[in-house]
Order: sequence, then structure tokens, then C-alpha cells
Amino acid sequence: MLSAGAVGLALALDAAVAELPTPVHPVAWFGRAVGPLDRDWPAPRLVGILGVLALPLAAAALVWAVVAAATALAPLLGAAVAGLVLFVTTSLRRLLSAVRDVSEATERDLTLAREELRALAGRDASALSAGQVRSAAVESAAENLADGLVAPLLAFAVGAQLSPAVGAAAAAWVKAVNTMDSMLGYRSKPVGWGPARLDDAVMWVPARASALLLAAAAGAPTATRRASRWVGSVPSPNSGWPMGALAASLDVRLEKPDVYVLNADAHLPTVEDARAAVRTVAVAGGLAYALTAALVVLPEVR
Repeated sequence: MLSAGAVGLALALDAAVAELPTPVHPVAWFGRAVGPLDRDWPAPRLVGILGVLALPLAAAALVWAVVAAATALAPLLGAAVAGLVLFVTTSLRRLLSAVRDVSEATERDLTLAREELRALAGRDASALSAGQVRSAAVESAAENLADGLVAPLLAFAVGAQLSPAVGAAAAAWVKAVNTMDSMLGYRSKPVGWGPARLDDAVMWVPARASALLLAAAAGAPTATRRASRWVGSVPSPNSGWPMGALAASLDVRLEKPDVYVLNADAHLPTVEDARAAVRTVAVAGGLAYALTAALVVLPEVR
């Protein structure tokens, strides 16, 4: 039950704290280690490939060593440290709060909403309508459910079949890969080719699992089938699945101007639609925690 306790601790800390301040956040520390890669190199793809192989592995090894050492002192202490690792590699409450704030701001101050959207979506919001800002916020809620919660939880569940230390290391590795992709994985940055390709592979299962969780949370069993009609318009091989499932579940149009449209025949999200999106993602996140706890209990029950 120790690994399940780690999952419970991560959930409790997310609910109570939401997220650590940036100066003391280990993910921010990892980002500073990645920063020197973001420059011109004679062989940028090779540098990016070597970087994404080495840096996440180093982060995972460090986490494994810390949790294993804590477990050697006391198994309960090891589970607590694993829970702390899982907490810093996942995020739900802060995501939901940011989506809610941006969506609500569109009714009061569209300029402010556009500015606050920068924390959620990497797109030029200067000309977006209120509905398009809410669309971007809802898209972010769906995509970040997969990136920021389901992926590290799933990695932990797989690794914890061996031990809490391996589970924590797996979650840290996935988070590190995703962080490198978010920092470097742009067409304008050749060094980001390796991180982007590895992140595509790592996120294949979590993205589709997130779509299923969103459909279950909304009580919309046909959402993923409907989403399958639209995901081809999204450049990413993964993010279209949770975004499409949420668009289908809420029956709203989600779009990134001049890039993609999901559920084109529906309307852009209203404020009430955005509130429903927050509720749906919250329930899906709760399901993700519950399923992870159930998965890590299985080997201990056997």
C-alpha cells in the first residue's frame, strides 16, 4: 500500500498547495539545466538528441537514488518522498485555476484575459476574440491534463510495479522529457527535434488515455469516436485527442486560428462552457489519481 499512499500524498499536496514557488521548484531547476542547450550549434539535432537522452535520465537517476535511500531508512519515509516527487511532477489545481481565471476575465477585461492566456497557451493572443481566448484556455486544460497529470501518473503506475523508487524515477523522466519539449520543441529551434520526437512517443498513450478519461468524466461515451474525425487537423500526433474529446463532450468548437478546428459545426465556448470544461477536467483528473492508486495496489495485493 506504500505506492498508493504516495499517490494519495501527491493528490493531497496538489489540493492544499497547488504548486511550489518557482525558486524552489525542482522542475524549474531542471529547466535551468536545459537552458544552455537553447542556442545555435554546429550539429543542433545531434546536440538535442544527446541532451534529451542524458538530462532526463540524470534526473530520473537522482530521484531513484533519493527515494531508494529514504526507503532503506524506512519504507514509509520512502513512500513519502516518492509522493513528494509525484507532487512536483504533476499539476491539476493550478491548471484549473488558471483556466478558470482566463475564462472569467474574458467577460470583464479581454485585454487582461489575452495577457493571462500566455501562461497557458503559446500563441499570439493579441487579436483573439473572447470566444477564441476561451477556446485556447479550454484546449490548454485538455492538453495539460495529458502532459501535466496523466503522463507522470501513468509512468509512476508502471514503475511502481517494481518499487516506489522506480515509479518516482519514471515520473521524473517523463516530466523531464516533457519539459525539454516545451522549452525546445519548436520548428524554429533545430536543437528541439530530438526532444519533440521523444515527447511524441512518450505522450502517445497518455494522450489517448486522457481522451477516454475526459469522455468518462463528462458521461459522453461517443466523445472519442467523434474526436477521431477531427484530430487529423492538429499538427501534434497526440494533443488532438484530449482536446477533441473535450470539444465533443461539451459540444463546443475549439480552434487555433489558421492551424486547426475541432468540432467546426459547434459554437466557440461561452463562459459557462469553460466552467463545464474545468469541472470535466477536474473529474477526469480525480479519475486519473484513483486509477493510478488502484494500479499500484495490484502487485501488493497479489
